[in-house]
Order: sequence, then structure tokens, then C-alpha cells
Amino acid sequence: MHFIRNLMLLTLCLFSQFIFASPTIEHWETVNGAHVYFVAAPDLPIIDIEVIFDAGSARDGNKQGIATLTNDLLNQGTSQWSVDEIAETFDNLGAQYGNSIDRDMATVSLRSLNDPILLEKALNTFAVLLAKPDFNSTAFEQKRQQMLANLQYLAQSPSDIAEKAFYQSVFGTHPYASAVEGTLATINGLTQADVQAFHQRYYVAKNATIAIVGALDRVSAESVAALAIHLLAEGEAVATLPEVTELTEAKNITINYPATQTTLLIGQPGMSRDDPDYFSLYLGNYVLGGSGLVSRLSEAVREERGLAYSTYSYFLPLKTKGPFLLSLQTRNDQAKEALDLVHKVLQDFIAHGVTDKELQLAKQGITGGFPLKIKSNSSILSYVAMIGFYRLPLDYLETFNNKINVITADMIKDAFNRRLHIDKFITVKVGNTQ
Repeated sequence: MHFIRNLMLLTLCLFSQFIFASPTIEHWETVNGAHVYFVAAPDLPIIDIEVIFDAGSARDGNKQGIATLTNDLLNQGTSQWSVDEIAETFDNLGAQYGNSIDRDMATVSLRSLNDPILLEKALNTFAVLLAKPDFNSTAFEQKRQQMLANLQYLAQSPSDIAEKAFYQSVFGTHPYASAVEGTLATINGLTQADVQAFHQRYYVAKNATIAIVGALDRVSAESVAALAIHLLAEGEAVATLPEVTELTEAKNITINYPATQTTLLIGQPGMSRDDPDYFSLYLGNYVLGGSGLVSRLSEAVREERGLAYSTYSYFLPLKTKGPFLLSLQTRNDQAKEALDLVHKVLQDFIAHGVTDKELQLAKQGITGGFPLKIKSNSSILSYVAMIGFYRLPLDYLETFNNKINVITADMIKDAFNRRLHIDKFITVKVGNTQ
């Protein structure tokens, strides 16, 4: 079985070297200060556009949840149209509207046919939603109640309870400690004026990045970008987030919860998106806990001891250091054994690094699968948006596999030795455990 899997990985890797050609990314600025990143994709008559604002939950301040509420209200009505009229307009044009939020980004997206008439109408509607939502009282209260109901639901989820406690402990007073969905107290205290003020400050051209992928040439793409944000105020880009403070000591947090399973989260601040150790840490974690059932952690915890159905680890790189996080669920009576085993695997990995065989297979798995991650317009758009928002090199996709392939076992060992400190880890346990 291992021979067949290794042969498939090697074949995929070799085959991908012949067929893989990374998209060419073009970049410019609009007249009102937005950064645009464009990939021509002529095979389908589709245009995908994302406008990404530096308006994630890290910008909430003392009004946790305001970024999420603002983002959710953009398509809920304007002075011109009701929410139903907006939905009907996009439906009649064959267009799709979307939005999302995380700690760094607030994203608004549009997919449209590239027919000039349909595209222009869709973009004009999209532009109004970005710049002129009315945040009417009915929509505001409806969305606020939905957020409150969601918070009550999350309060019954051990994994969400653990995640909230983990972020608060790892990030302390840093903006990343705030929950994206807010709290019952902060959501209850939000007003329409709060939402309007947040939108006015953060949804401006100079705080925007635009990603476009589709059947356009450069000239047409420039027109699309300009039309999408032509109603936005120029505004100003936001200030840089503060650096994350490193942990000085370990902390164990136990939250009793009536469940048969204990949820364990273990970790610390990890890395930023532009971190110089990014590729060493990414490749090393693929071996440690990022490659599913064949990772070190899964082999030890699941296959050898049967302590958990799955266990994994990952780095979540953000504008500044996002978390390094290891997670598993196990029976309450096995929680201590599982935690001790995880610490043993981590200590061994940090002390000794990866084997030559593990390094080879990890490189084959990552580089062989990478072309499949950017085979569709939507997947390319996600990468282009990430590259643009974090101001990564335009050749990021083109050089990704090469940067993986030059990583050595010594580089991984050095990076993990310098960056992970088990004696300062935050450990969160949620369950009926001691």
C-alpha cells in the first residue's frame, strides 16, 4: 500500500512538471488608490472579481462583531433597491454575489458572464452595494438577531468553546484575540450608527485590494476594476496591526463540558504570511500534522494508539503572526494519555526534524498536488486575492514549487527549533475531564 501511494505521488509530481504553467499576474493601481491583481483566463466566458478590504475582525476594536455585521449587511438594501430586488437583479443577469470575513479580510465577490451588457449591469449593481448600502433598521435587526442566535449555538459546541479560549489565551490583548462573530454583550450593544461609521472608515478605495480572474484582456480588466469601485470614497489605508507578543510561560485551561469526548487545542503564535521561515515551517508541518492520515501525529495518535479518529496541526499565517495550532478529540479518560503522546511527538520532531524519506514524500505530495489547487478560476482567484492582500511577489505561484524543493531537512529542523516552544504552549481542554 505504501509502495503504491509513493509511486502515485512520484508519478503525479513528474507529470505536473510537464503540464504545469502558473498563471501570469498583472498588477496596477486605480486612480482612487486601490491595488488590482489580474489573471487572464480566456477558456470560460466568466468574470470573477473579489474586492478585499482590510476590514476583518482585527479592526473591531471594542465593538466585537462589527466587521462581520457590516459585511453581512452590504447586500441587504440600498436607497434604490430592497434586498429582494438586489437578489432578483443578480439572478436575472446570471450573476452571483458573495461575501466573507475573517480576522484580516472582509471580502465581497461577484461572478458574472463576460457579455458586455450583462457584465456592466452586474458591476453597476455591485458598485452600489459596496459604497451605498443603507443599513436599514429592518435588515440591521434581522442580521443582529441571526448573529445572536449563532452565538448561542456556538456556546454549545465544544470545538468553538475551545477555539475561543485558545485565541484569547494565545493573543491576549492583540486584536486577533477577538472572536470574528463577536460576543452576546457586544452584538447587543451595536447600533446602525456603529455599522455606518465602520463602513465609512474601512470600505474605501485606498483600503481595498481587487482580484480579477476571467475572460478579459488588460484594458477590459482595468475598466472592470474601475467600475466596481467607482462609487467608493478614496479614503485612507488602515494602520499596520501591532506585532503579536510572544508567550512567556505555558498555560493550561480546562473547561468542564458535559460530553463523552475531550477537545484538545495546543499551540502558540506561529507565523505571518510573509514570514522568512514560511516554506520551511509549511513543509515541516506537512510531515508533522498537515498531511492527513500519513502525518507523524496521525500515525502515533490514531494508527498506533487509537486515541483519536483524527489529529492535525497547522500554521495559520496572517498579516502578523497567526496561530500554530494542534487539535484532536479523544475520550475523556484518554485525554491525559493523548496529550502526553502529542507532546512526545512534538518534542521528538523539534529535536530531530524530518527523515530524508519523509522530506522526499512531503515535497512530492505538495508540489505534485499544487497544480490541482489552481486549476479553476475560483481557486486561482483565491490565490490572487491572497497574493494581492498580503502584497506577496507576483511570481508567487510560479516559484512556489521551487521554493518547496530547495528546503532541506536542516532548514526545517532549524526553523522548528527557533519557532516552536513547547514549554510556553497554551493547552485548552474542553470536556468532562480533569
